[in-house]
Parts: sequence; structure tokens; C-alpha cells
Amino acid sequence: MTEKFTTEKAPKPVGSYPHARRVDKLLFLSGIGPRDAATNDIPGNEYDSSGTLIKYDIEAQCHAVFRNVNTVLREAGSSWDQLVDVVVFLTNIQNDFAIYNRIYAEYFRDNQPCRTTVEVKSLPTPIAIELKCIANIADH
Repeated sequence: MTEKFTTEKAPKPVGSYPHARRVDKLLFLSGIGPRDAATNDIPGNEYDSSGTLIKYDIEAQCHAVFRNVNTVLREAGSSWDQLVDVVVFLTNIQNDFAIYNRIYAEYFRDNQPCRTTVEVKSLPTPIAIELKCIANIADH
């Protein structure tokens, strides 16, 4: 059985896709970033008068993306401790990896899913981090 899942409590997808898909007892999350669900703002981003991004705060974005992933997991009937695989996309691995890795260790102290971290040139919105996850899910 396959079922699409979307919630108003997480940032709206930036394309035609759900927040997640349930497939049997697994939950596959689409890429989720740190945007605020209510305002669409990106935590820690600063822009110049023409709207060009001039500064971002990777720490603020890490905390926000982990909150957003947790929200989708809970709303879809799973939980943080049920994560089994996490792919992390960073736009500046050289500058941001140490901070991200420290914060990641705080959130994943007990549950340690498989993890891959890669650098990408850019993401679809002016964010510095995005997660793609797979989790177990209880029967529903």
C-alpha cells in the first residue's frame, strides 16, 4: 500500500510532491528544509535591500530543519527514534560541516540512523541545509 502524506504544520513543498509517502511500514520523506511553516521565512537568513542573500546562520537552519522533519514524522504517524536513514544536503560543507555535525550529534544522541552528507551547489530556495529521510512507521 502506498499513500501520500502532507501536513499544514510543515513548510509547503516547493513543487508538486507530498511531504512524505507511506509504503507498507516505511515512511519516505521528501527533501525538507528549514523554512518556517507559518511564514515561509528561513531562520537566520539576512538579505540586502535588493533581496539578495548576504548572510545565513547554519546553526539556526539546522535546528529548524530538524524541527520540520520531526513535525512531518509525528504528523505521519512515525517519530524521531524511528528514523533509519538520513541524507543531508549542505551548500557549504567546508564552512558548515563542523557546526552541523555538532548539532546533529545532539539530536541523534540515542537514535543513530544511517547517514550520508553531501555538498550541493544550491537548493531550490535560499537554504543551506535540507534532509531526505526514511523512517519506520507503526500500523495505521
